[in-house]
Amino acid sequence: MSFQDENEAGASLTSRIARSLSQRILTGALAPGAAVRQDHVAAEFGASHVPVREAFRTLEAQGLLVSEPRRGVRVAPLQPELVLEVTAMRAALEVLALRRGFPRLAAADLEEAAAAIAESEASAAVLVWEAANRRFHRAITAPCGMQRLLATIADLQRTSARFLFATWQELDWQPRSEAEHRQILAELQAGRIEPAALALETHILEAGEALAARLLASP
Repeated sequence: MSFQDENEAGASLTSRIARSLSQRILTGALAPGAAVRQDHVAAEFGASHVPVREAFRTLEAQGLLVSEPRRGVRVAPLQPELVLEVTAMRAALEVLALRRGFPRLAAADLEEAAAAIAESEASAAVLVWEAANRRFHRAITAPCGMQRLLATIADLQRTSARFLFATWQELDWQPRSEAEHRQILAELQAGRIEPAALALETHILEAGEALAARLLASP
């Protein structure tokens, strides 16, 4: 195996470890504050500590893990102030992506957004809904073609998903969100970027406020 092949294999393993741990954190299988042991993860994936450390760094950058002196690596706590920070960032960046991509927004993109809404309306399962929600947001922002911006948005959306999974049973989240998605889509279909951008910003910020309020009210 060449040096390049080894690097690519290591990167692939790092991504696989990061995806697996991320899914467990997002769905609550790894609870807030739970210890994540490097040696245990390495043994599970048959990996050295190098890709595990890289995966931990990725998840720390996404706000899913924290490294604490004398306590090691743990699942990040669910903090209301972080919800508000993440949603403020999402609102600003998704609106930026929407505005930049609007001149290139095609009929196929709008059809994809409509299909995502239909998918979310057809299921009450939160995992299905959350995936369809991200599909909708991706459909209307991806035409910007700004890959770093879109990657940052995707990281923020994954963090937002964790807060949703932690609170969804206590929130009437689905009907309101779907109605707001339809409003955004209708504005885009009519070629009205300013009302669409405002509706998207409001949609994200108000959802964040509701999630933060729920976390504050939790015992």
